[in-house]
Amino acid sequence: MVKLYKNFDINKKHKRSIILIGNFDGVHLGHQKLFNLAKKYKKKYKLKIGVVGFDPMPKMFFNKSLNNFRLSSRSQKINLLKKLGVDFIITKKFDKIFSKIKSSIFIKQVLYNKLNARFIFVSNNFRFGNKREGDVKLLISYEESYNYKVIKPKPLIKSHKIVSSTLIRNLLEKGFLNKANKLLNRKWCVEGIVQKGRQVGKKMGFPTCNIDIKDYVLAKPGVYAVKVLRKNNYRYIKGIANLGYRPTFNQKKILLEVHLFNFSGNLYNKYLSVEFLKFIRKERKFNNISQLRSQIKIDLNIAKKTK
Repeated sequence: MVKLYKNFDINKKHKRSIILIGNFDGVHLGHQKLFNLAKKYKKKYKLKIGVVGFDPMPKMFFNKSLNNFRLSSRSQKINLLKKLGVDFIITKKFDKIFSKIKSSIFIKQVLYNKLNARFIFVSNNFRFGNKREGDVKLLISYEESYNYKVIKPKPLIKSHKIVSSTLIRNLLEKGFLNKANKLLNRKWCVEGIVQKGRQVGKKMGFPTCNIDIKDYVLAKPGVYAVKVLRKNNYRYIKGIANLGYRPTFNQKKILLEVHLFNFSGNLYNKYLSVEFLKFIRKERKFNNISQLRSQIKIDLNIAKKTK
C-alpha cells in the first residue's frame, strides 16, 4: 500500500529512505530508468522509496499562461508511480511562501530534519530553492553534514536526444504521437468527465462524448484513433476522437470529442480514460456539413483498422 502525504511530516518508518525529487510528469522511459535504479538500492540497502513532488508544478505556478502543459493528471501520475515500486509519495502544495525558501534551508529543514533522507536521486539539471538558486553541486556539498548521498544517473538517450517531458510534449504538439508513445512506454492518455455538448455530432449521426482537457498538454489539433476505458470497467471500447477547436462550427474553446464504435448508452458525467493510438489527420475547416460528413466516414475507416 502506497502512503500519500500532503506535507513533509512523514511516519517514522518512512524516514532514512531513498528520496526521488521531481515533477515526473508523464512518468516516461527516462523516469522509469531512474526508478529501476532506485529499486536496486532498495533491495541492496533494504530501504523504502519515496517521491517528493509539488502541486502545481513550479513551472505552471510561475507562468500562469501555461494553461495546457501536463502530460499526465495528478491521479494518473500517482497510479503510474505506484506501479514503479514506490512506498510513499509526498505532494507538497507549491505556493508563494514555499517558493521563497532558500535552497540551503530546504536541504536542512526538509531533506535532513523532516525526511532524514539516506539517498537523494535527482536529474543532472535539478534546480530548487528561491529563484532556483540551488543545484546538484549544492546538494552534494552538504552530503557529509547531513548524512545523505546524492545519486544523479546519466539521462536516457534515444535517437541522440535526452528523453524528457519537454521532448514528449513537443512530439505531441507536432503530431508525432507514435514517437511520443514509445518514449512514454504506453499510449498517451487523457482522462476526464463527459460533459453535455451542442449535440452537433449526434445530429450528424456520429454522437460524441465531450471532454474538457483542462491543463493537459495540447497535442496537435486533429483526428485520432483512440480506445476508451470507463471507470470501474475493464473493457476497452475503440473509437475516433477530434481534438481541437472545431473550425467548421467557428468554435474557440479546445475540446476533446470522442465517438465510440459499437456502443449505445448515456455516458454524461462518467469518467473516461482516452488512450491515443494514432494521429489520422490535422484539423481543418470544411465548407459545409456534407463535406465534413464525407471526411468523417473516411476517418472512421482508418480508425477502425487501427490496432
